[in-house]
Amino acid sequence: MAEDDDSTEDEPGRDSNVGDGEPGRDPDVDDAGGDADREFPANPERAAVLREIAEDVRGDSSESEQLANVLYRTSDIYAPEEDTTPEEVMQNVKFILEVKERDGLGR
Repeated sequence: MAEDDDSTEDEPGRDSNVGDGEPGRDPDVDDAGGDADREFPANPERAAVLREIAEDVRGDSSESEQLANVLYRTSDIYAPEEDTTPEEVMQNVKFILEVKERDGLGR
């Protein structure tokens, strides 16, 4: 039983993040070689679900508006009528976050 009392319970959780440097990353994406080479085929159903969620979370607060904008922009990756790359979405999301940080476009 002394072997069970070692800190082995915590080890699996810690080991899962060792080496990748970023806790919370999706291993499916990491193992696929990164997002840059990954294809995102059109998926109108996924785009519609993301846009529906965006409308559901959109509210009066600036945070809910910001989240809705990020979700809607992410849905563009899967919308067949859009020609958007993940890199463009990331740039736009970064801009959305920067606008929030500056308290609007005017500053």
